[in-house]
Amino acid sequence: MDVDIQNYVRTLTLRSPDHVRVGPFTVRYNPNWSIPPANYAIPDHGAEPTTEEIDALVAVFRERDRLPRLEFLPSCAPEVEPALLAAGFTVVNRAPVLACSPGSLVTPAPPAGISVGEPSDLTGFTAAAAVQHLAYGDTGEPTEGEIAWLRGAHEGGGVAALATDDKDGTTVAAGGCSIPVGGLSELAGLAVAASHRRRGIGAALSAYLTATAFDRGCQVVWLEPGDADIERIYAGIGYRRVGAKADMILDASPR
Repeated sequence: MDVDIQNYVRTLTLRSPDHVRVGPFTVRYNPNWSIPPANYAIPDHGAEPTTEEIDALVAVFRERDRLPRLEFLPSCAPEVEPALLAAGFTVVNRAPVLACSPGSLVTPAPPAGISVGEPSDLTGFTAAAAVQHLAYGDTGEPTEGEIAWLRGAHEGGGVAALATDDKDGTTVAAGGCSIPVGGLSELAGLAVAASHRRRGIGAALSAYLTATAFDRGCQVVWLEPGDADIERIYAGIGYRRVGAKADMILDASPR
């Protein structure tokens, strides 16, 4: 499963018109969204990068004013992490990778007074992106990149969904499942407004996203939980660990 997930991310990146190939790496570059999660490199399966190839990779990020960063499953390319560490990169996060198949999914109903569904217009996508934007610690209005990700997932065969408070129609949670590739989709960007947390909304919305992805032909939905508490929420609806991912960066100052 870990190889399938790594190949999924690489394939999706290769479909982007702004991707870059350098040595044994594929770089996901988002010209409209500068945050690190939207810009990173993925090594080829079994990659053994040279010092020159890593220097060329760093140059690609620098030329585009992006932080040199990689997301990958070390089990798929065991030689990559040692080579990056030797080049000055640092592991900033290790996280489990979870996956769910149709037979494992548990679908709790939304709590009373909460409705879950899909946005259908720009207003809905913007409201969903606004919840994500604030929940992840940003201020002000959501960026065009955040709105475009949700809309792109929806229009490309994935899922974008939101939860609203029936009292006033306020959007209180949002998330998406990315465009499917080879029967796989990633659940990402799940966010619940601070005012509505610990009520079961996140679990209900996650289950809705997952079930909808299955209804659209996905065979597996995978994700990376933010922490142990969030992992327990996903475990409660049928997700199980299938691997581990490493995030590595090179400090913003040039070498």
